[in-house]
Amino acid sequence: MPQRPRLLAPDFARGAMLLLIVLSNSAIFLYGGTHERSVNFPDPTTGADSLTQFLMIALLDVRTYPLFAFLVGYGLMRAFEGGMDRGSSPDEAMATVQSRNRWLIVFGFVHAALLLGSEVLAAYGIIGLVLCSLFLRGGERRSRVAIAVGVGLLGLVFVLASVALVSILVLDPAGPSPAIPQDEFGGLNGGGLDDYLASVVVRLMSWSVLLLVNAFGVVLPTAILIGLWAARHRVIEEPERHRRLLRSVAFGGIALGLTGSLPGALHHVGAFQAAPFHGLTDAALTAMAWTTGLAQGLGYAALFVLVSSRFEARERVPMVITSVAALGRRSLSGYLTHSIVMAPVLSAWGLGLAGDLTNSGMALFAIGLWLSTVVAATLMERHGIQGPFERLLRHLSSRRSRKNHGNTSPEPEGTRLDR
Repeated sequence: MPQRPRLLAPDFARGAMLLLIVLSNSAIFLYGGTHERSVNFPDPTTGADSLTQFLMIALLDVRTYPLFAFLVGYGLMRAFEGGMDRGSSPDEAMATVQSRNRWLIVFGFVHAALLLGSEVLAAYGIIGLVLCSLFLRGGERRSRVAIAVGVGLLGLVFVLASVALVSILVLDPAGPSPAIPQDEFGGLNGGGLDDYLASVVVRLMSWSVLLLVNAFGVVLPTAILIGLWAARHRVIEEPERHRRLLRSVAFGGIALGLTGSLPGALHHVGAFQAAPFHGLTDAALTAMAWTTGLAQGLGYAALFVLVSSRFEARERVPMVITSVAALGRRSLSGYLTHSIVMAPVLSAWGLGLAGDLTNSGMALFAIGLWLSTVVAATLMERHGIQGPFERLLRHLSSRRSRKNHGNTSPEPEGTRLDR
């Protein structure tokens, strides 16, 4: 059967998402400077560093991976439906999707051990295995109930954390926070270690904790469930039918997300303190940021869809949009390529560039890295070259599926499991 043309919106959303992710991930490689203010950020040395840290806390921290998770969920449903469109039975289509989830866990472990302790592919694979079994072929009502429960829990925690923060500020609105002893600071990614094998241990320890938080928490499973629901209703494929919903999510989600992240950003730059309740203040701010990250991530996704759909109807789409979409078609390869470049270039066991950079310089490095992958993806698009890691994942997933179900016909060229 003829191959349906690819839509611009989902690919543009993935490509733009990678910029946010590489900005967030690159910061964990910083190992120079002091950490008297925060274990997550080195003390700023310039106004540009302070501004960069403020923007990262307000716009990126625990906001990019819910966006990624939503698109993963969307891709899982589209892969399942696409398999049946090509003649597979529901069981065969499910087997291919679940094989993909299992391979994501393998990819994630290798990625974490070798390069990036904050990697999240394995968490998506674990969540996908569970949610696909329960909801991929389930009814609409079951999905809506599960989403409502997840959103309700996040909303409850946000309200409790907000009340706690207000109470703290009323009791003690001022006072300096205690300094963080230097021996308490440890790099999440082992980037400051000269011994590569020692850095592997640090990364796997960090990854194990994050895997438990992400895979068995509320935010990412709820984001993937919303992605499954949105794909079932073809929200991204048919944005004109859902324009009101997309606008509401874009502006409402980003606004709600900022409500949860701005207090933490303001606290970080010293706008307010609560010294006797320092630990409780940090817990409240963290809870507010985590529980609203889903809303802001969904807001970003809706905004990307609105921007791309505005251009998609035109006879000539701007090159900047098509170039970002080309990277989005190779999102897995782009995500892993960023780590393949960052780890040896930035870490002390490699070239050690991160030892001389501050947050503002690291942000410029991340933007430059993202732009280089946009250019590479554009050239690959012109020459009809697929992303190498997408091709590998598709081959591994479809091979397992064919073995289990006796299907000897490979997946048609040009299709994607994360479409």
